[in-house]
Amino acid sequence: MTAPTQVSSYAALDAWIDQHFDEEVRFLQALVRVPTDTPPGNNAPHAERTAELLKDFGYEAEKHAVPAAEVQAYGMESITNLIVRRPYGNGGRTIALNAHGDVVPPGEGWTHNPYGAEIVDGKMYGRATAVSKSDFASFTFAVRALEAVAKPAQGAVELHFTYDEEFGGELGPGWLLKNGLTKPDLMIAAGFSYEVVTAHNGCLQMEVTVHGKMAHAAVPHTGVDALQGAVHILNALYAQNDEYKKVTSKVAGIKHPYLNVGRIEGGTNTNVVPGKVVFKLDRRMIPEENPAEVEASIRRIIEQAVGERDGIRVEIKRLLLANAMTPLAGNAPLVEAIQKHAQAVIGEPVPAVGTPLYTDVRLYVERGIPGVIYGAGPRTVLESHAKRADERLELEDLRRATKVVARALCDLLSA
Repeated sequence: MTAPTQVSSYAALDAWIDQHFDEEVRFLQALVRVPTDTPPGNNAPHAERTAELLKDFGYEAEKHAVPAAEVQAYGMESITNLIVRRPYGNGGRTIALNAHGDVVPPGEGWTHNPYGAEIVDGKMYGRATAVSKSDFASFTFAVRALEAVAKPAQGAVELHFTYDEEFGGELGPGWLLKNGLTKPDLMIAAGFSYEVVTAHNGCLQMEVTVHGKMAHAAVPHTGVDALQGAVHILNALYAQNDEYKKVTSKVAGIKHPYLNVGRIEGGTNTNVVPGKVVFKLDRRMIPEENPAEVEASIRRIIEQAVGERDGIRVEIKRLLLANAMTPLAGNAPLVEAIQKHAQAVIGEPVPAVGTPLYTDVRLYVERGIPGVIYGAGPRTVLESHAKRADERLELEDLRRATKVVARALCDLLSA
């Protein structure tokens, strides 16, 4: 049973957030207006701007710049990860709140300025409004409310604002953890308001270079068409994709494995038989799958298809291997606190489910740190328009998520 004093604290937290909500919205607008397109991945300027804005709240952000050589070898331009440490007293837990600032480029089809943070009919439009600069705001203002109202006397909160989710997280949270810069007891990562995510898919990304032999289009028989070779390989991969639909996960919210080819480039001109074609594939792995076996299977399919085409050879390069996230037993306090308060604030039960996405949370979980995904956003990625034109955030979802996180932190730090 919830004690009357706790209920009073929750009401006071809600009231503080309501009183400062216009300020929270302006904070998010300022974050959205600094582009973080990845690629190219020049994200240090956004970290600098975030640190400036946090300083206005009395928060000193540690700036952890990843060495330029590492960043450039990785395929990005600059990364500065931020940690804000808020210690409250001896004993208790350290809880990390992680959101990423890097985002995919806007692309085409926008009806609003992707960096305008324009508000129309209660929605803020712009790249990263939903994923996940919104949780820079929800997490920051949840902590501010907590300190203003609940005044915790033990434990600590850390804000981790990182800039390498789109490329896999190894130079974001992975780099902070590897270098011993943080080791929280629990963590919450950016997510959506209507579910607590406790598991997610893994992801294998590969680059396949198909080599043939260039020739003049007037005498195509003197060459070997790399594009035709690539099409043959792709047909084999897509046939396997149909087979993946027969493999189902037991995790609620996750269906089956699948493969996507997201980028293809090659050839030199319309009157030249293409001598080289490069494509990049993304293979999502359900939690039950073994990543090494998945990669070996993909390589076998490609090599078998190559063997069926004379004169074709391939190079296969792994770009990313992100393990699936499976729940750690220690995540129960997180799940319980968020579900309890999300139902109170939103007015409906919030399920604990898996998601077909892959996220940075796995990097914490792999190091034994229980984590969940929860934050500001709609019911589905589709509704948010994340990675599509006109990404948007319902401001009421931002308000609700901020209240839920503040209330949950209040419980977790007093436990």
